[in-house]
Amino acid sequence: MSTTRTSTAPVQPQFLERMSPRAFVAEPLSTAQMEQMAEAARWAPSASNKQPWHFAYSLRGDANWQAFSQLPNEFNRRWCLNAGALIVLLSDKQASAKHSFDAGCAWGYLALQAHSMGLATHAMGGFSADEARTVLGLPEHLVPEIVIAVGRRADASTLPDDLREREVPSQRKPLAELLSAGAVPAAA
Repeated sequence: MSTTRTSTAPVQPQFLERMSPRAFVAEPLSTAQMEQMAEAARWAPSASNKQPWHFAYSLRGDANWQAFSQLPNEFNRRWCLNAGALIVLLSDKQASAKHSFDAGCAWGYLALQAHSMGLATHAMGGFSADEARTVLGLPEHLVPEIVIAVGRRADASTLPDDLREREVPSQRKPLAELLSAGAVPAAA
């Protein structure tokens, strides 16, 4: 995959190539693909090795799809329902004070594994956490962090006009704004 992104310092291509598209091919993923992505996430770093994350998923068209498809907000439902799977990333606030941080790291590993498999991922903060609690029957200590759409990427022409123009790799802040030796500059 080629990209218009460039790095300041040399990095592996996957970091520049991976993006969060909205255009997905409307075909389900397999259980084996889900397991492969979760296996990568299982090896993410974790404070005190608590591993306070869980991935609850629905494959497109399975018995859980209708319930999972109601979790994203109206804007995200415009595009994410073509994905091959929807995943709810949960963190366990009883297991670790750093539960959200660690779950985010596991999400990053899942996203990079999906990319290496030729799949695309898009994490969404726009969803109903209350509805996720109900659908998944969550105990109080499990926190719905994000919903992730994953699948094979489709051509941007499949999206509504207003989303089609946004279907390009986003750029990043300059490295100098994110890295400092010693004290943090006042502008940060």
